[in-house]
Amino acid sequence: MHGPLGSHGEAGYDRALMRLYSDLAGWFHLLTAPEDYAVEATHYWQGLLDACDGPAETLLELGSGGGNNASHLKRWFTCTLTDLSPEMLAQSRTINPECEHIEGDMRTLRLGRTFDVVFVHDAVVYLTELDDLRAAAVTAFEHLRPGGAVLFAPDYIRETFEPGTDHGGHDGADGRSLRYLEWVRDPDPDDSLYEVDLVYVLREADGSVRVEHDHCLEGLFRREEWIEALRAAGFEAEERPGVEPEEFPGQRIFIGRKPA
Repeated sequence: MHGPLGSHGEAGYDRALMRLYSDLAGWFHLLTAPEDYAVEATHYWQGLLDACDGPAETLLELGSGGGNNASHLKRWFTCTLTDLSPEMLAQSRTINPECEHIEGDMRTLRLGRTFDVVFVHDAVVYLTELDDLRAAAVTAFEHLRPGGAVLFAPDYIRETFEPGTDHGGHDGADGRSLRYLEWVRDPDPDDSLYEVDLVYVLREADGSVRVEHDHCLEGLFRREEWIEALRAAGFEAEERPGVEPEEFPGQRIFIGRKPA
């Protein structure tokens, strides 16, 4: 599952409306388990490695969420993880205690240092305005050394979007369990948004069960808009296939190289 995994923020960065990143954050790893990200993370690592000119040893992740990708990427990189949600950073620390965690907005973050690679996973879908996407590209550029590379991995682009439903969930070692139903749709194909509704069935360790609902708007940009945003920030930009199309239908990744 990907799509609803991100943070909170201002207009154009709608993660504040997602309860999964605030009052329901303690259930995050029962909705989406770190072990499920092994194939994805390996694909992103290889893409960054191929794109980077020179050593690829340090990584900055923008919108790191609960740290699921980082739990694998830390095998290859020294990781600095940033997110707008303190609750998500707290969840990430439970599985990535050795990584640096910093609260910050991917549109405006400035750490005053550079990295070999920058990674932005599905938290980028919470950028619903093109100007916000451009700002995130500039943030990535500012945090890369010459020859470094960024990889953006949105769930969909306008050309590949397909509505649908998904379901899943996990049982926890603490006796709690979660199951979810996700409904993805695009009420207006002429705008840059799509909608996601999530219903969570939460079972506590004492056997009590409750149902909760989440809703968010997510950004949907055209291929040419992605490439333009990266080039405007100063990158040499290209598009590549996503991870295993049968498992991640419609995904494309965008790579930017900072000129050496």
